[in-house]
Amino acid sequence: MKPKKSVKNLTLVLLDTHAILHRAYHAIPDFASSKGEPTGGLYGLCLMLLGIVKELKPDYIVAAYDLPQPTYRHEAYKAYKAGRKKADPALVAQIKRSHDLIAAFNIPEYSAVGFEADDILGTIVEQVKSAKGKEDIIIASGDMDTMQLIDDDRVRVYTLKKGIKDTIIYNEKAVMTRFGFGPKLIPDYKGLRGDPSDTIIGIEGIGEKTATELMTNFGSIEDIYKVLEKGGSGDKKLLAAGIKPRIVELLKNGKEEAMFSKMLATIRRDAPITFE
Repeated sequence: MKPKKSVKNLTLVLLDTHAILHRAYHAIPDFASSKGEPTGGLYGLCLMLLGIVKELKPDYIVAAYDLPQPTYRHEAYKAYKAGRKKADPALVAQIKRSHDLIAAFNIPEYSAVGFEADDILGTIVEQVKSAKGKEDIIIASGDMDTMQLIDDDRVRVYTLKKGIKDTIIYNEKAVMTRFGFGPKLIPDYKGLRGDPSDTIIGIEGIGEKTATELMTNFGSIEDIYKVLEKGGSGDKKLLAAGIKPRIVELLKNGKEEAMFSKMLATIRRDAPITFE
């Protein structure tokens, strides 16, 4: 009897298009065509696409896009991403032109008013997983926000390590190695330490090291406050884990900020799209 051949799972690649363009543009801002049209971001996106096709051999690729309209996060928090400089006109021009590039590759686009590209990616991941298919999902991105979507080896993130050619793939184990906690706790981590790039405040006075200690010892923000709600015994538990009294007081006074910041940092899985 011949042994059965192992069947390779289909591979779906999701492009975080804006993040890739942004990263590539800032890596090579002076690239231009012979007519003077800026092309650094487009060149980087094209390089990454060709690399994905060669290295990952996907069966499907789709692109997620941000839209210019405010999102529900801006509605909830007017200062969201307010600290960011206005995008260079050269980058904006390339974002517009990128639709031609994506169309040339015959890649479908997904977006939704009021939602960011990350939310589109999260929704597609959720819909594919809910359909009980066996597709391997790889999110190609230029930043780390999408790491919270990683699920073991089935949902991974393919991202730029440095420049526009040096890439790395993160699975759940790689996230644990880098951060000391799993992908699901990344929004909690940002909820505590904040994220200056998105103007997410977190709890003032809690930095990366303390946030990591809290995550590794107690888990989610909700779990931390369950301990604190026990009063004196909860305080003792935190102190016994090496958390300083000053941090315990910051946590007690900063619950609202922590929960709100976590909400802003959490990728939604319910954007109004239907993925096929």
